[in-house]
Amino acid sequence: MAAKDLLGRRGEELAAKYLLQAGYVIVDRNWRCPQGEIDLVAFDSDGKETVFLEVKTRSSTAFGHPLEAITVQKLARLRRLAAAWCERHPGNYDRIRVDAFAVILPRLGDPIVEHVKRVF
Repeated sequence: MAAKDLLGRRGEELAAKYLLQAGYVIVDRNWRCPQGEIDLVAFDSDGKETVFLEVKTRSSTAFGHPLEAITVQKLARLRRLAAAWCERHPGNYDRIRVDAFAVILPRLGDPIVEHVKRVF
């Protein structure tokens, strides 16, 4: 597995741990369909919203903050993916949202995890 892929997986693991500690319930990871992939799907801590999460991980900010990689086009695709996930998983999804996680994993020091709610 490429170093970039390992970095991404570590970031997704940290995001998942963060969510679990905050009371979220993770219902899917790396869900794929022909349109793309959703990193994490969770129910929020009160169970009222279904949350679709994009996780961006970098080892530093030398080439910009991880959230800078989430473009308008990427957000639109995430919204379409969220609709596809809901369609393939029957249930009541009255309230959905798209969140983003920025994870910075420096070689030295502690990871930095930033959760931005309702990016779309």
